[in-house]
Amino acid sequence: MKTIRFSLIAVAVFSALIGLNACKSEKVRTIALIPKGTAHSFWKAVHAGGLKAEKELGVKIIWQGPQNENDRAQQIQLVQNFVSRKVDAIVLAPLDDTALVNPVEIAVERNIPVVIIDSGLKSEKIASFVATDNVEGGRMAARELGKAMGGKGQAILLRYNENSASTADREAGFLEEMKAKFPEIELVSTDQYAGVTIETAQQKSQNLLNKYGETIQGIFCPNESSAHGMMRALINSGKSGKINYVGFDASEDLIKGLTDGTIKALIVQDPSSMGYEGVKTAVAVLEGKKVEKRIPTNLACVTLENLNTPAIQNLIAPERESAKK
Repeated sequence: MKTIRFSLIAVAVFSALIGLNACKSEKVRTIALIPKGTAHSFWKAVHAGGLKAEKELGVKIIWQGPQNENDRAQQIQLVQNFVSRKVDAIVLAPLDDTALVNPVEIAVERNIPVVIIDSGLKSEKIASFVATDNVEGGRMAARELGKAMGGKGQAILLRYNENSASTADREAGFLEEMKAKFPEIELVSTDQYAGVTIETAQQKSQNLLNKYGETIQGIFCPNESSAHGMMRALINSGKSGKINYVGFDASEDLIKGLTDGTIKALIVQDPSSMGYEGVKTAVAVLEGKKVEKRIPTNLACVTLENLNTPAIQNLIAPERESAKK
């Protein structure tokens, strides 16, 4: 009788242990997805991509970013907070390619893998880097602007913000291609920064237009907020459509600027895929799979001529294209 009771107890204990192990194995992984900011359309698309991966892969995404895209201290604090909370992985678009190195490497030392998206980080310890080929994006902008200007005249580059690796690469690619392919185009201003908001970009743009607006034939701005600020300044100055203007990224307002003729072309990324691939890569790392150190995402030049093609619409409005299928 005692033997039977002992056997029953042993079976019960064994079953409980199996159940406990099953619960452990079914623990939902938590992944922090930290953008540079949360206001711009670009980051909302990144978030949508992350949520798509969350649904497909059965993980939990925590979306949190700085209010402003120049708040390095807040982004550093967010990374540190998520390390303290012991999330399983972090997907980060660093505001600064140097300032975020230390908190990221501390996360990795504590066995929290970090996947970088959008903008580079000067660290060898990251699991992967998922982003646009930003140098090529800048080159594309130079080719489009040079063609629109007929290879001659004067142009300006309004930069975004210091220590932002993604936009610095675009600016470098633009300058490199302009010098190589369009030697008869003189770049009369390349050292001004728009700042991180549309409002600061508009003010800097207005200052440049006040100085060069009557003599230039071309403009390039390397991200959504700088492009939007310049568009406003062109409209307010009565120069909409009079200067060849190429921007970077897409939002409803920038697309409207393209259709009304203020903007000649937009170089666009695939932010939804960036968020999706970032989370997907983080999960692969957690599962012990080998991942590529560099994962490129889509890049395209949008003009009035190709705006309504399915390929372009899938980049600038993926939710609408998905609904058609």
